[in-house]
Amino acid sequence: MSILHASDTTFEREVLAEKGTVLVEFSATWCPPCRALEPVIESLARERAATLKVVALDIDESPETCRRFGVRAAPTLMVFREGKRVVAHVGAVPKARIVALLER
Repeated sequence: MSILHASDTTFEREVLAEKGTVLVEFSATWCPPCRALEPVIESLARERAATLKVVALDIDESPETCRRFGVRAAPTLMVFREGKRVVAHVGAVPKARIVALLER
């Protein structure tokens, strides 16, 4: 499975209505740490396709969702389970740290 792209209009359907675990990357095209994180996120999306949905949301194109979840910096990673936010982390991190976030 590849990374799905959500927006203010699709976030509810793609993330909050989802049964199971969703990793959301709040990012921006102008953000170097976001670009550095992309291959890591794509790798996780492929490796865990059976159990994890991965969604990217552009903070510039979806300001309402960012306000709703208190996103103030890119990249911000959030893990949702059954539509509820479980954990959030600001900044680029190694793959092992993202895996640890997913296991919380």
